[in-house]
Amino acid sequence: RGKMEEGEAYSPDEVFAHLEMLEAQAHEAAVKQEETEQQEEKLARLQARVQELTFQRDELRAKVDLQQKGQLGKEGVVSDPAQPSAQAVLEWKIKSVTAMLQVFYLTGISGKLTKRGVCFCISTAYEGTYLDSYYLDLLTKPEVRIHRHSVPIFIPLEQIAKKYLQTDIRRFLSVLSDHLNAYVGRRYQADQLQEHFSDHIEGTLQRNSLCNLLVFNYNVSSKSKTFPFNARLLYGDLCRSLPTEAVVSPPPDAPASLAETAAAHSDLFRRVALHKAFGSFSGAEES
Repeated sequence: RGKMEEGEAYSPDEVFAHLEMLEAQAHEAAVKQEETEQQEEKLARLQARVQELTFQRDELRAKVDLQQKGQLGKEGVVSDPAQPSAQAVLEWKIKSVTAMLQVFYLTGISGKLTKRGVCFCISTAYEGTYLDSYYLDLLTKPEVRIHRHSVPIFIPLEQIAKKYLQTDIRRFLSVLSDHLNAYVGRRYQADQLQEHFSDHIEGTLQRNSLCNLLVFNYNVSSKSKTFPFNARLLYGDLCRSLPTEAVVSPPPDAPASLAETAAAHSDLFRRVALHKAFGSFSGAEES
């Protein structure tokens, strides 16, 4: 690239070869970054699994202790094992909830006991950047139900609660956390695109509240001319921050060679964060 900056003349084949090399380097860097993020996510899942198994072990121990306390009553008389004392039941419940809160701490979920139930805090982040926290106040009597929350209205909280809240509260919180983290990840990418690559965007980036549909136009240069590409990104899986469908269309009057560029951009949008994809585009154009 240094020689090109000195103004030396190069043939079109040499220029295209150089651009292909830069694109390959950008792709390789993106793949390495994705592998690193996958390893970090795998480690977090393994740590959470260890904590979950520890919780199950402690839960079984608590049940054994509870059974023993129920069988041995006052003065050493064996009582009905199906009727443990109220105090023993309360101690077991407190221990179980405390262990569960420790499990969720590693996954960005924390909580504290309240007089009427439990208050959870779900912290969200994307690529190591802390974003928002959402709160969920649950009542536990006479049954578990949501009292108050700060979850956005477009997150399917009611459907998730209907499916998991009464039967598996850990699964309920895990699924809700996946939805929230995916949403803030999509929103973060769109914000980064508008903040750092506004000179590439033609017009306004269109997005809905859930940020699972993005439509925008951006400029692509070819042979000293600029062509507006149209991109439509659809996030069919609401628990993911990358699109399931990415369609990039060049204008009708664009050279035939730009159809390959559009296809390459579509593929990159499905695999790499939106602002990182534009980072690789701009880097190639500058080179």
